[in-house]
Amino acid sequence: MAKSTRSPDSARTDRGDQADIQAVSRVSQILSLFDPATPEVTAGEVAERLSLNRTTAYRYCTSLVAAGLLERSPEGGYVPGGLLLQLGAFAIGRRRVVNLAPRHMQALSRATQTSVVLSLWGLTGPVVSRVEENVSTVVIVSVRVGSHLPLDTAQSKIFLAYHVDQLSMERLTANLPGPAQDELRADIERVRAVGHCSAMSTPGVVAVAAPVFDEYGICATIAIVGPDNTLSMSDDAPELRVVVDTARELTRELGGHYRPDDLDQRAV
Repeated sequence: MAKSTRSPDSARTDRGDQADIQAVSRVSQILSLFDPATPEVTAGEVAERLSLNRTTAYRYCTSLVAAGLLERSPEGGYVPGGLLLQLGAFAIGRRRVVNLAPRHMQALSRATQTSVVLSLWGLTGPVVSRVEENVSTVVIVSVRVGSHLPLDTAQSKIFLAYHVDQLSMERLTANLPGPAQDELRADIERVRAVGHCSAMSTPGVVAVAAPVFDEYGICATIAIVGPDNTLSMSDDAPELRVVVDTARELTRELGGHYRPDDLDQRAV
């Protein structure tokens, strides 16, 4: 019987390929450490959270700095670098919804006299991708573009209810303390029942949000934000109907199916 043999060069090539794949995986794990609650990490934190040797963690971090994927902060830690931000902006810019949304957002802002926020799903939550500010009032309520929204915001609850990868959504909510987890899950079920969400994102500021769908599923949320003394969280608030109509029209332009409409059909 002929015996198959492999040359030393082939074995070395395989080992090199495996090492490259492991390095890419490590880089992905390090970049995944950043989220709204962790805007900066140290080499020690990288080592602890990824079970790495501190020297290895430091070597990875310095290599990522050299590549532009990380930057050193004034405090000595590491933050997302310019190349990472550039790639993120490019990826967001390619999303059709970002190109189609401005006209709808401007009309919505005029109709409701509020600021309008478009958010896309990031790694662990919504990221504010575009803002149309309401400049008709003395006090402007707004959100910074690039902000990562916490899981208790109206936009997050919309994504958690309709995201195609519900297993990942469950993992995210599982990290919350028991009472907060139960409350969030109840809110998510309510979103599925009514198709929209209103919540007080920060003290005194209300957000009213609805989902936007393309042919693949939910691709964004559109929300209005304003002071709680002028913007109602009621299901019969006139502003809510305008938000929902805007989300439905944007979904239609994207060639998507507006899933909350299925609720009305089942009710008939």
